[in-house]
Order: sequence, then C-alpha cells, then structure tokens
Amino acid sequence: MSQIHPTAAIESGAKIGTNVSIGPFCYIRHDVEIGDNCILDAHVTLLPYTSIGQNCHLHSNVVLGDTPQDVGFKDEPSYVKIGDNCSLREGVTIHRGTKAGTKTTVGNNCLLMAYSHLAHNVQLGNDVIVANGALLAGYVEVGDRAFISGNCLVHQFAKIGRLVMMAGGSAAHKDIPPFCMTRSTTLNKVMGLNSVGLRRAGFTSAERLTLKRAFKILYQSNLLIPEALARLETEFDSPLVIEICDFIKNSQRGIAGYVRQRQSED
Repeated sequence: MSQIHPTAAIESGAKIGTNVSIGPFCYIRHDVEIGDNCILDAHVTLLPYTSIGQNCHLHSNVVLGDTPQDVGFKDEPSYVKIGDNCSLREGVTIHRGTKAGTKTTVGNNCLLMAYSHLAHNVQLGNDVIVANGALLAGYVEVGDRAFISGNCLVHQFAKIGRLVMMAGGSAAHKDIPPFCMTRSTTLNKVMGLNSVGLRRAGFTSAERLTLKRAFKILYQSNLLIPEALARLETEFDSPLVIEICDFIKNSQRGIAGYVRQRQSED
C-alpha cells in the first residue's frame, strides 16, 4: 500500500504503483507514471509525460518533465523516461524531448547527484553516474557505466562512450571515445584510459593491455585518425577495439585530443 502525505497534490490521470512513498508538498501532474516501490521526498515535481521505473528514489526538489529550454519547442507531447533502481539527488532537473514524440531517457541503476541537469533528448545508458553540478546539453548520449564528475560540461550532440571517466570540471564539445579518461579543467582532451573503471568493471589484465596498446596507436603514434583507425582494424580483432573504431567512425563532431597527464608547469 502506498503512503501519500496529505500535503501532496496529485492530479487525476497520474498512475502510481504499489508501495510508493510520496512526501510533503510533492506535485504530480496528469500523464505521470510512477513504478512500484519508489520513494519521493519532499517537494518533488513530476510534470506531464514523465514515467519513473521501479525502486527509484527521488530526493527533495527534483523536477522532471519540464518543457525544454529550446526556442524551437512547439509545445507538443514529448517525454521523460527514467529506468529502474535510479537515485536522483537534491535539485536534479531533467527536461523532456523537444520534438513531438521524442524523449529524454535515463537507463537502469543510474545515480544523478545534486543539481545535475539533463537537457532535452539526452540519452543516458545503464549504471551511469552524473556528479554534482554536471550539465549535459541537448541530444547528448552517454554510454553504459560512464562517470561524469562534478561540474563537467557536455556540449549538445556530443557523445560520451562506454566506461568513460570525465574528471572534475572538464568539458567536451567533441566525442570522448569508450574507456578513456579526461583531465580536470580541460576542454576536449583525454589523458589516458579509465584504468580504475575498467578493473572495477571486471576487465581482465589481457583486455586492459589490449586497450592500452590500442590507445597508444590512436593517441600517441602521431598518426592521423584515419591512419590510426586503419592500423587498429588491421592489428586487432578484439571486440573492445572494434567498439572504439565504430564509435570514432560514427562520430559527427570528431573526437577529443590527447594531453599528457603531467606537464612541466603543473
């Protein structure tokens, strides 16, 4: 049985699952769906065309489903979809899609920390962490198990690959290839592989060595990107390297460059 605080305002047409807890002064509009076993703390706002999966925890002052900050928006139905087992901390905001029938999506098992923002049509994979104050602009795509650190900035249409680690305060308006790590307070630069994340994800030492060799060819061989891709496709049959190659070939914005981890002025 659900527990709904008497000060919560819930419009007709909202669908609420079983064993849902809705705290003080929550505002839930029509055409909202909340899955089973969810917890909404005080002052959560859920606007039309928002759906929440099961076992999610929305902390105070979360706002989901507001209209996109896009002057081209025509006030047509569009959506926000949150997966299962997600935690959205204080002040998280997620806007719905900007074109009719489109959606902003968050996968399963994601953690969005306080005051992070997902703009219209962002696509988050599974097991993604977005830390405090990170801002993802429209149409950004983030692969599974990526970690977007505090105060990171991701430009619209940029793609963040699987298991990427964006270090605090870094920014990207180019794509970040899978398994790479950016350097703090840099723009469009990677400094190496996300080695800690790869180990935590269960990648074997042989797989990590393969990625290290591939990274060296891609970023440290002074080859042009097409030349590096040709070498990677010739010298490796690893699915992980193929994933990197496919990501780069499908990039519309180009990929981030390389910066050494330590410089003389550091």
